[in-house]
Amino acid sequence: MNIEQRNSIITIVLGIVILVLAWWLYRSLVDPYQAVIEEQAMVERERHQLEVVRDALIQYRNAKGDFPATEGGLDSLVSYLKTDTLMIKRGAEMFPFPAPATYNPDSLIYSPRPPHVRFEYTLNDTLRPKLYLLENPESGDRIGDLERTTLLNAPNWN
Repeated sequence: MNIEQRNSIITIVLGIVILVLAWWLYRSLVDPYQAVIEEQAMVERERHQLEVVRDALIQYRNAKGDFPATEGGLDSLVSYLKTDTLMIKRGAEMFPFPAPATYNPDSLIYSPRPPHVRFEYTLNDTLRPKLYLLENPESGDRIGDLERTTLLNAPNWN
């Protein structure tokens, strides 16, 4: 093996090592950033779902005259969304979801993040106006408050 062949082989090997290290550096920079972007997208989906449930609670109150009771409150909301003629006809228009998600009354009260925990709903009927708290137990994001009337229907993102 002469010196030119040896230099050519060393150049090729070093070129491959440089390409592999460049790819590794690129992935080490991009992968964590992609994870942050995906987490932000999931947080936005969760918050949008909470806002849709809030809008559905407002529609329920407008139709029935009051918010659903704490016991079985979200179940009665889903029942209302599935049986009310206006909600059946225009539910998908009234509660839009960004693609690929779609409006589905049955899955509305569950978080889009696996393991899909159920949102928690509590009604305080001792005050006027009646106040409710809608909360995602995983993230702590919530809408409303049980004591302050100024936070009725107001989101509180942690």
